[in-house]
Amino acid sequence: MTKTHEHFDHVGSYLRPQALKEARECYAKGEISQQELLETQDRLVKELVGHQVENGLKVVSDGEFGRSWWHLDFLWNLNGLEAYQQEDSYKFHGAKTRTTNVRLNGQITENPDHPFYRDFTYLKSIVPEGVTPKVTIPSPSLIINRDHRSDLALEYYETWNDFLDGLAQAYKDTILHFYDLGARYIQLDDTTWAFLIQQLEDNKNNPEERQKFQRIAQDDVYVINQILAGLPEDLTVSTHICRGNFKSTYLFEGGYHTIARYLGQLNYDIFFLEYDDARSGDFSPLAAIWNNRKSVELVLGVITSKDPALEDVDAIVARIQDAAKSVPLENLGISTQCGFASTEEGNILTEEDEWQKLRLIKTITETIWKD
Repeated sequence: MTKTHEHFDHVGSYLRPQALKEARECYAKGEISQQELLETQDRLVKELVGHQVENGLKVVSDGEFGRSWWHLDFLWNLNGLEAYQQEDSYKFHGAKTRTTNVRLNGQITENPDHPFYRDFTYLKSIVPEGVTPKVTIPSPSLIINRDHRSDLALEYYETWNDFLDGLAQAYKDTILHFYDLGARYIQLDDTTWAFLIQQLEDNKNNPEERQKFQRIAQDDVYVINQILAGLPEDLTVSTHICRGNFKSTYLFEGGYHTIARYLGQLNYDIFFLEYDDARSGDFSPLAAIWNNRKSVELVLGVITSKDPALEDVDAIVARIQDAAKSVPLENLGISTQCGFASTEEGNILTEEDEWQKLRLIKTITETIWKD
């Protein structure tokens, strides 16, 4: 083990307090300044960090309070990407999102004035000793043949490989900038693998279509591992494999067996994997990830963030013991399957429900990993 395994972790996002929603609305209307908005945001982030620490977390986030979307705010603040309104919303089961998207408008590079740097600097300034502040940003795979974001790549790059290399360099520069600011734990959130699970399942009898999606998977592995290569030894980089999370709904279904060989090639330190219901399949694909990197931690999202009902402790302990048949127990951890608010709308539960879920995870963690 070269990295510390806490076993108890959280994906990152939390419900936005009403005071923050009101401040963001007032700012959008021009009724308060950006500085006044940030003062409200900082006050609420400080309260959030206090609650996370009180509930036993050794790794804390800013709840993504400074953004509207888990991914788009980061992307449109990179050089070479811009926001626009697409015709359709994202196809969640039982809910409609806003129609915001991003697209290329030049070559992608790191933005040294990215607002997420400011938000992390504040977070780092308020965490107590012994607690690690975590950065959460979307994976670069969200740009590669996803939702038309890379459609214009060959207008700005000579070849597709030039585009992939440029994207990887922009991300590596961004991650190293966070590192220079003091970040030692960075998480790349990723819905592309769940998208590929769905597509590979839906096209299992169509070899041509399957090949197209397998090429996307290969490109994703190529870019992500370029980013991870040569990073500082004391930097932990995790990923969260997400099936979609909007107002307690989801996007994708299917077990990990169709993509396990690709996940096993990714050189992350930690994988957050959704396992809160039957949509995620069984634990057998975990071995394909662990076999590649024996030091990896697999954080199993066996507690749902979509529903306030609390899971049965004994049932969750039994599930973790089942997972330990595929991967050693010391390489496992538990979390909610996703954050509580991947967008500012949030899931259908209360702030107190959040803390009850985290207290439950802490109890289960202490039961399983007694030492």
